[in-house]
Amino acid sequence: MDAMKQAASPPEPLKGGALALGSIALALATFMNVLDTTIVNVSIPSIAGDLGVAPDQGTWAITSFGVANAISMPLTGWLTRRYGQVRLFTGSILLFVAASFLCGLAPTLPLLIVFRVVQGAVAGPMVPLSQALLLSSYPKSRAGTALAMWSTTTLVALVVGPVLANFVRKPLLRHGEDGGCGGQKSRGT
Repeated sequence: MDAMKQAASPPEPLKGGALALGSIALALATFMNVLDTTIVNVSIPSIAGDLGVAPDQGTWAITSFGVANAISMPLTGWLTRRYGQVRLFTGSILLFVAASFLCGLAPTLPLLIVFRVVQGAVAGPMVPLSQALLLSSYPKSRAGTALAMWSTTTLVALVVGPVLANFVRKPLLRHGEDGGCGGQKSRGT
């Protein structure tokens, strides 16, 4: 009876270094997720040009991610009961990073769309799980502070994403205009 009661009770909140490290890890995962979305939104003209498609076709990189994300997010509760919060969150992060890498290597629009679908599907559980894990890591009296930190991280990613996209994209575009790699001009000449 004691074991069942112990299993049903929520875990103790984290303290000290474990709390700080856990908070940073959760914040960085959310930051990465939001940052990716904003970078792609700003980079659609470059992505379309690099893949040799029209910008309106390039927007499929956004749509495919969003649809897959919207489908997988409601499944988070079921997946959490099946695999556990920490295991699902860790798996989502690892698969998200792998899918991001594959998106960067995609040589064609159809492959990019496939990788963005995978990325969106594994990103779905990241946001709700980051909030759930954050709230379970803090005492109830500090839940507001924990969510304020989480919200601040999300807002910073929304601001940094477009700036970072332009910072990364401009040197690549200049290099492509000179006949080097990157940009549509280098493919045909």
